[in-house]
Amino acid sequence: MKNLTLLLSTLVLALFFSACQKEVSVPAAQNEKSKMEDIRIFTSDNSDGKITVKSIEEAFEANGFTITGNNNMNLSFEKRFGGGKDYAMYRLMFVYNPKLTASILKDYPEFGLIAPLSTSVYSKDGKKISISSLTLKGMSRISGVPQTNPSLIALNESFTKALKQAFPNGSFDKLNYEALRPEGETVTRFAFELENENDDITEAKEAYQETMEGEIESVGFVVAAFTPILDDLEKNGVDTYEFYDAYSICKLEVIYPVHKLYPEVGAFAPCTMYLYKKKGEKLTRMGYPSVYNWVMSTNINDDGALNPLLDAQNLLESTIDSTIE
Repeated sequence: MKNLTLLLSTLVLALFFSACQKEVSVPAAQNEKSKMEDIRIFTSDNSDGKITVKSIEEAFEANGFTITGNNNMNLSFEKRFGGGKDYAMYRLMFVYNPKLTASILKDYPEFGLIAPLSTSVYSKDGKKISISSLTLKGMSRISGVPQTNPSLIALNESFTKALKQAFPNGSFDKLNYEALRPEGETVTRFAFELENENDDITEAKEAYQETMEGEIESVGFVVAAFTPILDDLEKNGVDTYEFYDAYSICKLEVIYPVHKLYPEVGAFAPCTMYLYKKKGEKLTRMGYPSVYNWVMSTNINDDGALNPLLDAQNLLESTIDSTIE
């Protein structure tokens, strides 16, 4: 306990504040024998083929969600690796609730870490179909929004209703993940000043985005979706931000080996990265959930899946660092 206290104290003291910096989050220690309940998997029989990509999207849209992306990963895997035959279906679908997101972001700016929400929709044999997503507890842990927040509860309830409508006669799988202490930070944060923002903040932001997108794409990351959240904030009466955008970022070399054994990691993939600046504040802020969430929530422990995750975490972090130095 003394060593843990000393370690945490050292990490906190190591933080520094400047015009351009990366902010570090220190994860709370978890009981290694407790169960991790960040992810849930809902499975339904689909031997009659009535559950389709279209019917799933329609169920979510009927419950207040927008589909910001729905990618056929088997096709991507086949083009890149000659693979993609491990599942009859494997898709990454991103769903977004504009109204409830705006309500939460009014008080909790880091909710953009999971707005939009990522899911994986998959079927091993074409007869049973599953969808993985974050639980209420998982959404709360990653975003820092209390589980008692009414809008977060409403989001979870709307999502659950959509699940049951999209996957009739389905049920939640019994999972037995053990809660593990992450070996690294669960959220990677950056804070910096935009160049020339006093002249035109919109132009300064767009110039930075162009640079950042180019740099991360040059090292193999894909921007799978882009969500201009500020539009929805303004429509719902939230006027505290200069800008607020969300990126869904994926790297095929990461998700391909991992999905073979852990298809449910689509609840974290693509990762959602926010970029925002509040009115009256000097710094622009960015952040995304690190790959340590994948490890601690699904107990990934084999090198073939784990090493690409860690490599991607380090690569994305260093690449973004290079754009704000």
